[in-house]
Amino acid sequence: MNGRLRPILMFAAMAAALATVGIVQSWSLSLAILNLCLISAVMSLGVNIQWGYAGLFNVGVMGFAALGGVTGVLISTPPVMTAWQAGGNGIIISFFIALATILAAIFVVKRMAGNRLKRPLFIAVIVAGYFLARYFFDPAVENIEAVEPAKTGYLGGFGLPIIFSWIAGGLLAAGAAWVVGKIALGLRSDYLAIATLGISEIIVAALKNEDWLTRGVKNVSGLPRPVPYEIDLQQTVWFQEWAAILGATPVEFSSIFVKLCYGGLFAVVLLAVLWLSERALNSPWGRMMRAIRDNEVSAEAMGKDVTGRHLQVFILGSAVIGIAGAMLTTLDGQFTPSSYQPLRFTFIIWVMVIVGGSGNNW
Repeated sequence: MNGRLRPILMFAAMAAALATVGIVQSWSLSLAILNLCLISAVMSLGVNIQWGYAGLFNVGVMGFAALGGVTGVLISTPPVMTAWQAGGNGIIISFFIALATILAAIFVVKRMAGNRLKRPLFIAVIVAGYFLARYFFDPAVENIEAVEPAKTGYLGGFGLPIIFSWIAGGLLAAGAAWVVGKIALGLRSDYLAIATLGISEIIVAALKNEDWLTRGVKNVSGLPRPVPYEIDLQQTVWFQEWAAILGATPVEFSSIFVKLCYGGLFAVVLLAVLWLSERALNSPWGRMMRAIRDNEVSAEAMGKDVTGRHLQVFILGSAVIGIAGAMLTTLDGQFTPSSYQPLRFTFIIWVMVIVGGSGNNW
């Protein structure tokens, strides 16, 4: 089959399948499937950047998607002022203690190289910082989670439009990828896959158990929308007139209209990521990445910073996955940590990448 004809036929087959669902069942269901497909396509482009461009076997997709998802909560939900008053200061103090501990540990490692006191001093700094941070952190968490646990029990977010979480989700996932990459990118193939899978499980487990931050398994629902609410549309005269012209009830048409609005937003993001991915793939940077993927030893002999480029592409791909994770939380209108399962967020995305072809954005 012609290389250019294949994606056209695949897209046509997908369009026919969605049209069949719309005709046989309902257009609302068909559009719901389409929106999930658009988000999954963005996520698969992120994985393709890592695997198709650089050969990095990342099976921690679930963790980076979860980080993007939690950003939707942290950005869009209003702050719970009573929770902040109950334990916000303790959380802030413990955060700065943890940060100071990390900086002090780095200082000890760098400035005391070769000194026999380096190891015991490093351990002493870590242990002291840990217990000091927990001294402020533990009572603060108890106080926060005791504030109306059935409704809130967490700090809330910044109360900004949820669409900003798409950018913030990408940045948070990129930051996490930098940390993970510094630790794990020295591993190869199967070992990197095991490491990223384990780290993603740690991320999801933390989100399930840190009630003060994300309400844990109690979930955060009722997130703000970037599109109108169905009930508001159904009560407007112009919308009722449109529904009558199209021969649909306001309830049915409002569901379709809202899903079309979501689909338009997701399609814009998908097209932007696709365009940037294509530009990157066909640029000198893309050719360099493919050369590194095909033969790392030769690329390194030519003076290429293989480790640095691996870290770079790992961060870029994870950022795209984080954006998709934030988009999914926006579509769902809630954040449910228990829904992040490897089958949905890793296996299916990898199937999309493999079926589409490694390094092929289409």
